[in-house]
Amino acid sequence: MLIRYKKSYKKVAMGLLSFMPNEKNLQRLQSTMNLYETAQDHQLFLWREDEGLVGLVGVLFVNEHLMQIQHITLNPSHRGQELGKKMIMNLKELNPDILFIPHDNTKEFCGKYDINNSFNTRCSDTSA
Repeated sequence: MLIRYKKSYKKVAMGLLSFMPNEKNLQRLQSTMNLYETAQDHQLFLWREDEGLVGLVGVLFVNEHLMQIQHITLNPSHRGQELGKKMIMNLKELNPDILFIPHDNTKEFCGKYDINNSFNTRCSDTSA
């Protein structure tokens, strides 16, 4: 189940976000978390399974019609179960009229899961 980020989840969110290749540096990671906590156009969501919080997706609302998937990551022990795709599908259910585009960090994911067909929309190669 996809849930909105709360500050009480900060340590777990930072741990999950640190699995992203470009978020290995602690200062960079703290800066990214600060952005999600303070910028109104950035939103962080966590994925909850029976075992707890195992995934994270971070988005930028570019405008009222466009959302950029900036971060998507899973605990390594939960990879290979298509949970990333489920996270994006849940996000699309919450925002059915918004077009999703990848960030450079998430292009590979979008291509791997062919998100375009999954949503009856497209996950464009255009970065915002």
